[in-house]
Amino acid sequence: MLIGIDIGGTNLRIGVVDGLQVIHERRMHADFSGLCAENAPDIAWQKIIQITSQYLLEVLAAYPQVSAIGIGFPGFIDPVTGKVKQSPNLPGLLDVDLAGDLSRAIGKPVIVENDALAAAYGEFRLSDKPTENMIYLGLGTGVGGGLIYHNQPFPGQHGFAMEVGHIIFEPNGRPCGCGNHGCMEQYASASGVVHSYHATTGLTLTTGEIALHANAGDEAAIAAFDLAGESLATVLAHILKVVDVGQTIIGGGLINAWPLMQSSFFHTLAQDLIPVLRDKVAVTISTTGDIAGIVGAALLAEQKS
Repeated sequence: MLIGIDIGGTNLRIGVVDGLQVIHERRMHADFSGLCAENAPDIAWQKIIQITSQYLLEVLAAYPQVSAIGIGFPGFIDPVTGKVKQSPNLPGLLDVDLAGDLSRAIGKPVIVENDALAAAYGEFRLSDKPTENMIYLGLGTGVGGGLIYHNQPFPGQHGFAMEVGHIIFEPNGRPCGCGNHGCMEQYASASGVVHSYHATTGLTLTTGEIALHANAGDEAAIAAFDLAGESLATVLAHILKVVDVGQTIIGGGLINAWPLMQSSFFHTLAQDLIPVLRDKVAVTISTTGDIAGIVGAALLAEQKS
């Protein structure tokens, strides 16, 4: 048995994986983004390790036969050391030793992967009809990306491949936690939708509330989701011109509002793709019920143990 952990800006999921099945799962709201925004980096990091290790130890007590533990974490992960070099949506965290600190807290080794790469591998392994080359885009607090190339996850030479959320969509646009301006995730993520709606109305609502407003005909809410779809498609079109992958899967919490994004997404994708690719790209929405990150992290930990 394996354990996979999926950490996001606002959620923590821990699952026990047997084969490709998640046989036990714990989910909790964990506002790690808020912790980092409201506390000094060292205090925020101590709390993140404390919260994660507490729940992980409880799961390990029930499943002591676990042989490997993998964690998907949002940020730029050094593939050699397992350190988080930076996490744009968890402000202040620089060069923190996630693998080491969590391992010391629980007394067992932990393997760390980028959360979107883990989710990409999970989607690939869980697919009924996997293709050897696949892109995954995860829409959450930010936007992550993962590439499966010749049946294997592709982290890149430095571990930072497919940081698609930080491709510039609008030059000199909204400031991003990575240090640049106008990154796609500032428009296509859950936080980007919130920002777009606030910029027009002055109101700060959740994405769920904005979706309700959009379905009721609120033009500002509709425009916020249209912009999310447009920015995501523009960046994906550029990526596909480079890697020429036939399958793209979109997942993450924001896909609950996909019907509000899909029209602008597919319209923009058709415009921005080069003509020879327009009938060769399949874009689908994840059907795994958001367990891909757990499964992928666990299976990658098993490979590296």
